[in-house]
Amino acid sequence: MTLPSREEAWELLCRHTQGDGLLKHALAVEIAMRAYAGKLGGDPELWGLAGLLHDFDYEAHPSQEEHPYVGANLLRAAGYPEALIRAILSHAPYTGVERVTPMERALFAVDELCGFLVACALVQPGRTLSEVKVSSVLKKLKDKHFARGVDREHIVSGAGALQVELSEHIGFVLQALQNSAGFLGLDQGISDRAG
Repeated sequence: MTLPSREEAWELLCRHTQGDGLLKHALAVEIAMRAYAGKLGGDPELWGLAGLLHDFDYEAHPSQEEHPYVGANLLRAAGYPEALIRAILSHAPYTGVERVTPMERALFAVDELCGFLVACALVQPGRTLSEVKVSSVLKKLKDKHFARGVDREHIVSGAGALQVELSEHIGFVLQALQNSAGFLGLDQGISDRAG
C-alpha cells in the first residue's frame, strides 16, 4: 500500500481543522515524530504523518466517544495504512488500544510534551523556543497551575515507555522543535515579528 503524500495529509488536516493552535500542535507533533523516527529506526514519512494527523478530527469531534474514532474511520476510507491508524487510536488512553510498536509509544510520548513545550515558549520574554531550557521545563512540570490542560503523567509515562530518562526525552523533543521553530512561529522575538 502506498503511503499518501505529506501534501495530501496536510490538505486533509486543513479540511477538518481551522484553529491555528491545533494546526501548530499537529506540526509540532509531526516534527517530534520525524525526529524520533530517525532515532528509533522508523520511517520518518509514516511517523510524521501519524503526528500530523493524530488530532485532525478533534476540532469537530472532541468527545471521547468520537475522537479519535471518527478520524480513524476517515483515514481507513482514504486508504491510510493500518499501522498509522492504530498509532492514532493508541495515543488516546481511553481507547484501550495498547501501544506496542515504537511508533505508537512515540506518538503518545510526544503529544502532551509538544503542547507543554510550546506553552513554555509562550511565557518566555521573546516567546521563542530557543529561550526554553530543559531545567525550566522540569521546573514548570511541577507547577500544577502552569498549562493545566497538559497531563503530566502522560509526559512521564511516555518517556518511560520509550525507555529514556524524562530530561533526555524533553531535551530531544525540545531540540527537534527548536530546529523547526520557524514552522511553528516560535523562532523570533515579538519585536522582530512586528517589523
